[in-house]
Amino acid sequence: MRERAARWPKPIQALIDAFGLPDLRQKLLFTFAILVVFRFIAHVPIPGADPEALKNLFSNNQLLGMLNLFSGGAMENFSVAAMGVYPYITASIVMTLLVPVIPRLQALSQEGESGRQKINQITHWLTIPLAALQGYAQLRLLQVPSGNQPPAIGPTTSLETVAIIATLCAGTMFLVWLGELITERGIGNGVSIIIFAGIVAGLPDLINRGYITVQTNIPGLFIFVVLSIIIVTLIVIFTEAHRRIPVQYARSQMRGTKMYRQSGSTHIPLRVNMAGMIPLIFAMSVMLFPGQVASYFVSKTGVPNFADSIYNLFSPTHALYWGLYFVLVLAFAFFYTLIIFQQQDLAKTLQQQGGFVPGIRPGEPTREYMNGMVTRITTGGALFLAVVAVMPFLAEKITGVKTLQLSSTGLLIMVGVALDTMKQLEAQLLMRKYEGFLR
Repeated sequence: MRERAARWPKPIQALIDAFGLPDLRQKLLFTFAILVVFRFIAHVPIPGADPEALKNLFSNNQLLGMLNLFSGGAMENFSVAAMGVYPYITASIVMTLLVPVIPRLQALSQEGESGRQKINQITHWLTIPLAALQGYAQLRLLQVPSGNQPPAIGPTTSLETVAIIATLCAGTMFLVWLGELITERGIGNGVSIIIFAGIVAGLPDLINRGYITVQTNIPGLFIFVVLSIIIVTLIVIFTEAHRRIPVQYARSQMRGTKMYRQSGSTHIPLRVNMAGMIPLIFAMSVMLFPGQVASYFVSKTGVPNFADSIYNLFSPTHALYWGLYFVLVLAFAFFYTLIIFQQQDLAKTLQQQGGFVPGIRPGEPTREYMNGMVTRITTGGALFLAVVAVMPFLAEKITGVKTLQLSSTGLLIMVGVALDTMKQLEAQLLMRKYEGFLR
């Protein structure tokens, strides 16, 4: 094994080692097989849609284009997997925000594994009505003419509407089930890998269409590629960055009739970017909603109206749009991080386990110290997220490339899922005394 390791780069050798182990090879092949099933489902269309009208609609609408990229083209095809697993992600976010607010849910979260299973079951049940609402909204959105474009889907009867919504809900729950199968029998977090596969599957077509239109701007394209590499590098750095809080534990041990006290030390890693891509999703939803609504009321007579002003103001080509987006990402990053951190209540957990931060008294002083530390490191993480959020606008201004877009949320998801999957695979290799990816 050492001789082969010298002939191959470490990541490639790690993959060779992984496929050389029967149980790990089975996990990798199972994950790949599930992704093949997902891509097959993404191309099974729902009857009644106009493919050409759908293509024109998604190419001229940024919100729909972004959602289509995340679904791997499933929305543009209006397939049974058009909503992906995003209703489940929405339900998970809602449950995360409700657990510290509702006493019954908070009690469940403190019951260990059984409590987490009950909360997960509630999340699954909540996914169904959210998927139905999203499916109905998506259907009506595609049935409304956008500007001079005809509706992508014609009028439907009540029975047809119910059948389409039920099909979309079934597709979402089927993908959630596939993701859980990956988590149980494959490698990585299954739901995250489903999202990752959808984004990656849509990238080749996006890059191909963009490259065709920027062949006359080769220097701008080169700068664009360099900026993309820099952004991905920064995402990796900030995703892995954390502040270590030293913690000591006082332990007691009985020896015969005497009790001896021993001390042990460890640390609590506080992540700089604790909120992940959630602030970007929240801010993007808030910023795109007014313009999306106004797009259906723009003037068709050539006389500007109020809807035209709103549509232009919230257009991604307007500098004010990106300024508001920057501020909203900062606000949501602090909001979501503080809620998640308060829900964990590390100060109380440390006190119950006999741990303490050196130089800080247990209880309320420890809570204030950690809250202040989280606020400071979140400032750096929030600024990083905000800069990444407006990077598409900055990249366009710097390079002049308008057809290719750096999807901030997509990059964060891809890098985060890739790092998490690599760590899990590395852990499997290290258990068998192989070298992993990240060393």
